[in-house]
Amino acid sequence: MAAPQNTMTRRYEREPARRVFAAELRETTYQFKDGTEEMSPSYILLPTGERCNRVFIVGTITEKRRSEGENVFYQIRIVDPTGTFFISAGSYQPEALQQLSSIETPEFVAVIGKPNLFESPDGRTLISVRAESITKVDRSVRDCWILDAAERTLERIEATETTPDRQTAQEKYPQRPEVWYRIISDALATVEM
Repeated sequence: MAAPQNTMTRRYEREPARRVFAAELRETTYQFKDGTEEMSPSYILLPTGERCNRVFIVGTITEKRRSEGENVFYQIRIVDPTGTFFISAGSYQPEALQQLSSIETPEFVAVIGKPNLFESPDGRTLISVRAESITKVDRSVRDCWILDAAERTLERIEATETTPDRQTAQEKYPQRPEVWYRIISDALATVEM
């Protein structure tokens, strides 16, 4: 007889971090909660049709600003071959805050974090990532991430299964696979062989 599943354990499993290029994350404008409870997870819907509540990104840290006050808070910019990620880390992310304090610009870094959408004063939808962890890496790790992110993006573009998330993505985002193919190709051209 199978052991009963503990629903509390399943309920708080960590979501896998999705490999997403900056260009795709920048185009994301739809966020939703999966459930009605206060602690229900929040997701963004990627333009390529997959829900995501954690991302794994790798790129070059180009700007790092530290603000002081009651709490230390960092705002950083990381670029990959397709664009810029806006990242933050503060006292609620102590691991990322500590790791970030010893990283300088320009360095290759790997970040796992939670994407959040917000509206700017002029009405634009913007996205940033709240870092859970940030680690200095070398170019070979960055190149491997580009290869992996390209493969995952292709899988999302070419998926044929119709899901509620894919249907919503078709409604929310113009479907332009040729744009994603070009972005992937340009990113792959930066990998050193």
